[in-house]
Amino acid sequence: MRVLGIETSCDETGVAVYDTALAGAAALRAQALYSQIALHAEYGGVVPELASRDHVRKLVPLIRETLAQAGMTPADLDGVAYTAGPGLVGALLVGAGVARSLAWALEVPAIGVHHMEGHLLAPLIEDDPPAPPFVALLVSGGHTQLVAVEAIGRYRLLGETLDDAAGEAFDKTAKLMGLPYPGGPQLAALAAQSDKVPGTPGAYRFSRPMTDRPGLDFSFSGLKTQVLLAWQGSDRSEATRADIARGFEDAVVDTLAIKCARALDAAGSDTLVVAGGVGANRRLRERLAAMCAQRGGRACFPRPALCTDNGAMIAFAGALRLQAGQHDDASVRAVPRWDMATLSPLAA
Repeated sequence: MRVLGIETSCDETGVAVYDTALAGAAALRAQALYSQIALHAEYGGVVPELASRDHVRKLVPLIRETLAQAGMTPADLDGVAYTAGPGLVGALLVGAGVARSLAWALEVPAIGVHHMEGHLLAPLIEDDPPAPPFVALLVSGGHTQLVAVEAIGRYRLLGETLDDAAGEAFDKTAKLMGLPYPGGPQLAALAAQSDKVPGTPGAYRFSRPMTDRPGLDFSFSGLKTQVLLAWQGSDRSEATRADIARGFEDAVVDTLAIKCARALDAAGSDTLVVAGGVGANRRLRERLAAMCAQRGGRACFPRPALCTDNGAMIAFAGALRLQAGQHDDASVRAVPRWDMATLSPLAA
């Protein structure tokens, strides 16, 4: 089954073709991604109306580009998958409208995919994918969740953030330090300079929030405040900037690693899947891989290009459900808020 995937939940337009007749990473026939970073940079964040309009301009050309890259025409498609939520409602409606129209014209089934399920399943696109059951850490700008995956479509929430998501904390901390949008990657790059500029790595040690109590929930707003106070009281030199960024990154990475270890214990699992934009962070990958190896297990990550919002994860998640006989009716569906626990499992 050859499935076209469309992702338009926020500020990136993603399109991909996934072919279930192929195995492993080769099944991803083609993908294309357009980022709106330059469009939103002058506003310091995503402007929903501008995001929606840019999806309108870019989506159809990206579909043509992706099909050409795959050596296919629309008539070669067997199904269409699109992000139905959660996300910005206007942006979601652009992808949903195009996907439903294309599926109707081609007389093929279409299905709305949960954005976070797409992220969760992205590591399974790679060669040697993990098989459920496992624990998933979904860590992005909008979400920080630990999920027990009993089977595809059967998810049990173990813990989540009570305030800022990890990626949101990265972005807000970067902004208060005067780093340009998008701040998260900029802050990580600055933290990497801590070992190179003549500063003192480890000079700033911030708390590891909520790790001194039982439970699997997260909180990052207080950590952001600690960084603000340190920043206001510093000399703001290049070395100090890098040291503060490194201290913040270390605190987030340590907190996520501690909670992941507890989640693996709680679920009785030795396999951790990590997905979402923050999952591309180098220090986080190294720390979680080492932690899982020490436990005799494994940590599984998608390639960095599949950590951010992309069409490949939507095409893959949609293909699994379409193969299982699931599909939607002809209505255009957009669900800005959508609990992943309400998803139906795949047929046995």
